[in-house]
Amino acid sequence: MVLHLPLLMKDHVRGKRSAVTCALKCDNQCAKPACNTSNNSYIGDIVSAAISRRSLLGGAAASALVIAAGGTQGMGQAAFAADPSAPNPTIGSAPEAPNGSKLRFTPIAPVNKDVDEFNVPEGYRWEPVIKWGDPLFDDSPEFDWNNQTPEAQAKQFGYNNDYTEIQEIPGSDGLRAVMFVNHEYTNANIMFPEDMMKEDQVAITMAAQGLTVVELERKDRKSPYTYVKGGKLNRRFLLDTEYELTGPAAGSEFVITKDDPKGRTILGTFANCSGGLTPWGTLLSGEENFHGYFVADENIQSNARLGLGSGETVYGFDMIEDRFNATNHGYENEVNRFGYVIEIDPWDPTSTPKKHSAIGRFKHEGANVIIAEDGRAVVYSGDDERFEYMYKFVSKEKYVEGDRKHNMTLLTEGDLYVARFYGNSPKEEIDGSGAVPSDGQFDGTGEWVPLILGGKSQVEGMTVEEIAVNTRTAADKVEPTKMDRPEDVEPSHHSRKVYAALTNNSKREIFQVDEVNPRQKNRDGQVLELDEQGDQTSTEFAWNLLLVAGDPNGGDQTFYGNVDPTSVSPISCPDNLAFDSVGNLWISTDGAPSGIGYNDGLFRVTLEGDMRGNVEQFLSVPREAETCGPIVRDEDYSAFVSVQHPGEDGKFSEQHSFFPEYNQTGPRPTVVQVLPIWDEAEEPKPEPKPEEPKPKPEPKPEQPKPEEPKPEEPKPEEPSAQPAPGKDPSDAAVPVAPAPKKPEKKQPKKPVKKVKKDAENNRGPLPRTGFEAAPVAAGAAALLAAGGMMAAKSAKDAKPATEAEGDGQADA
Repeated sequence: MVLHLPLLMKDHVRGKRSAVTCALKCDNQCAKPACNTSNNSYIGDIVSAAISRRSLLGGAAASALVIAAGGTQGMGQAAFAADPSAPNPTIGSAPEAPNGSKLRFTPIAPVNKDVDEFNVPEGYRWEPVIKWGDPLFDDSPEFDWNNQTPEAQAKQFGYNNDYTEIQEIPGSDGLRAVMFVNHEYTNANIMFPEDMMKEDQVAITMAAQGLTVVELERKDRKSPYTYVKGGKLNRRFLLDTEYELTGPAAGSEFVITKDDPKGRTILGTFANCSGGLTPWGTLLSGEENFHGYFVADENIQSNARLGLGSGETVYGFDMIEDRFNATNHGYENEVNRFGYVIEIDPWDPTSTPKKHSAIGRFKHEGANVIIAEDGRAVVYSGDDERFEYMYKFVSKEKYVEGDRKHNMTLLTEGDLYVARFYGNSPKEEIDGSGAVPSDGQFDGTGEWVPLILGGKSQVEGMTVEEIAVNTRTAADKVEPTKMDRPEDVEPSHHSRKVYAALTNNSKREIFQVDEVNPRQKNRDGQVLELDEQGDQTSTEFAWNLLLVAGDPNGGDQTFYGNVDPTSVSPISCPDNLAFDSVGNLWISTDGAPSGIGYNDGLFRVTLEGDMRGNVEQFLSVPREAETCGPIVRDEDYSAFVSVQHPGEDGKFSEQHSFFPEYNQTGPRPTVVQVLPIWDEAEEPKPEPKPEEPKPKPEPKPEQPKPEEPKPEEPKPEEPSAQPAPGKDPSDAAVPVAPAPKKPEKKQPKKPVKKVKKDAENNRGPLPRTGFEAAPVAAGAAALLAAGGMMAAKSAKDAKPATEAEGDGQADA
C-alpha cells in the first residue's frame, strides 16, 4: 500500500500531529465533526449548581486527583534498587532531586523540532534496548530493509512501540527481567521501498502491530539491559491470536459473528496505545483508534458515535480479511469486538489473553489499577478523543495477595462510572484565555456517575450488555463532562491521588470553556489532579489543575502550580504518565513540535511544597518522534522510553530521521534506556551546571548533597506486581524463567558516544546538554525474534481516509 501524501494533507487541521500520522493513527478524526454530538453540559454551563468542596469533602483544601496520559510505572520500584556497593554516577553538581530521588540531573534545554537527536543530561548516556525488526526467536531472521516479509515480521519486534513495562524476573538479583510492549500502528511511508508490492505492504503491517513480550538481561546493575533472543518468555500477539471476551458483552447478541457464533473468542488486537501494570503482575493495554481499520455503515448510530465510516481505510485490512468490512454479511458485529482493555500474562507464554468488556468499550488510551482500601481493584481510563469522558471501574470481588488465579478474574465483573466535574470559580472568570481565577487556581469538585452498579443498568433504556458495548452512548445519557482529550489516567501508589493528562483540544470554542478545560482552541493541554480522599471507591472527589501547559516565554498563558512559569522547562501535549520510587510525577509528551516548536520529551514534575508544579526536562526524542511508555527506575538511576515514529513525515527514499543507528536506510522505532556514566577513569565527567528553577515568591536553590547509594529502608508491604512461585498452587504455571540462551555470534562494533558541550543556538533559558548527533549502535547483546504465526494473505490496493486528531487525533 502506498500512502498518497497530497491526499493525506487534504483538509488537514494544523495541530499536534503530521498529516501522515493523522491518517494512520486515528483516521483523521479531528478533520471530521466531533463524534460526541450530545447536548451534555460543559462545566461553565453548570457552575451555578456546583457543590462546594467544603460541603462535599468536609472543608480542608482537598488534595487533587491528578489525571494525565502515561504509563503505570509507580509499582515494583524496589525490585530495581541499585546495588549499594556500586560507585556513584558522574552526575556532578546536578541539583538535589525532589523528595530525595536518586535520579539527580540538570534539566536539558528544549531541542528544536528539526534536530534528529536523542538528548539526555550530561552525566547520562542512552542505549537501545530493542528496535523494530529485531529477531525474537531462535529461528527469526535478521531484519533487512530490502527483504521484509510478513513471515519474518511475525517473528520480529513490532513497529511503533508504545506502552512499555518491565518486571524483574524473581530470583535473578535484578539482572534479568521481562518486558511488555504494545505496537500501536505503522508508518508505511517510511517502512517500505516505494516499489514494494502493495499486497506485501499490507500483510507486513498486519504482522507489525499487536503486542510483544521479551526477556531482558544485563551483566550487572551498572550496565544497560539488552533483549534475549530465544528467551523462554518471548512471545508475539498477532492478528490470529485468540482472545477471550469477558464481562457483560461476552456471548451477547452484539458480538456474535459468523466465525464466532458463541461470541466469546476474538482474533487479534491492533491500535493499542497505553496500558498499566496490575498488582498481580499482568499487563493491561488499551485498544484505542480501532475505528480506522474497519469499513462500516455510518448510518448506524453506534458506529457513528465511534467515528466509523463506509469509506476506504488507510490500512486496507478489509482487502485481506472479510471481517474488517462490517457491511459484509455475518460480520456486522466484528467492529464491536474491538475497543476494550486487554489483559495479558507475561509469565505464561501459553496463556490466553482477555478482553474485558466490564471496563467499557471506547477509545481507551490505557488503563491503570490501584487496590482500594476495602480491597477492591479500581481501574481508571480515559477516552482519547476531543470532548470525550473519563471512566472508573470498581471490581465486585476483592484482591487476595498471592492468589493470582483469583486476582486474574477481578476485571470481569464490577461497577462502571463516568466523571462529572464542577468548577468553583465565577463563570465570568473563566474567559477562555487560560488566565488563573481570582482564587489562584483552577479547582472544584466532582462525582462519579454510575453506568452499571451491582450488576444492574443505571442508564434508562439500555441493558448492561448494551452499556458494555456502546459505552459512549450510555455515558451521553447521564451527562458527564466533555473533556480535552483525556489520555493516561494514573493513580499514585504514594499519595493515592489520581493524575490525568488532558492532551489538547483545538476545537473547543469560547462558549464551551469551563474551569477544568479553561482554554479555547487548547493546543498545549493540561494535567488534572483528583483527590478521592484515599478512598478509590468513593463517588465524590475534589480536583485541581496541576499545570496548564505551554511555553510562557513564547507568549502562552500557562499555570505551573507554585512556580514561576518562566523558570520551568516548557512542556506541551502531556500524553503518558509515570511515577518514580518517591512519588514524583513524570510526563511524556506527544505533540510538542506543533505546540511549542520543540521535540517531544520526558519531564519530571514536583508535586508537593514550594516547588509544586516545577517541570524539568530529562530527555528529548529525535525529530518527528513521540515519547511513549515512560518507566522511571530512579533507585536504579535509570529511565526507559519508547521512541515512536521517528521521521514520520519522510519517505523511504527521502528519510527525515536515521535514529537510532544513524548509518542505516531509515529510522526504526526503539525502546531506549537512559542510564548514568559511572564514576570510572575512562568516562568523561560533566561540567558544573547553572542553578535550578525558582519558585514564585523568591529563589530557593537547593545545594547538592552527594551521598553514597544505600539500601532502601523497609517499607510497609504492598500488593506485589511479580508472581511468587510456591505461594499458591495456581502459581505453578508461572515459572521463574531459566537462564537465557546466548546466541553465538559476534557482536557489532559500537561507536563511542561523546558528551558534547552546549550548542551555540537559541534554545531557551535552560542550558543545552546531552549528546548531539548521538551516533549510537544497537546496544542489544543478542537479537530477538518474535514468536507466533500469522497467515499472510495477498492484499489489494487501498486509499487513505481523511484527517484526524492527534495520538490518534491530529489535534492540537
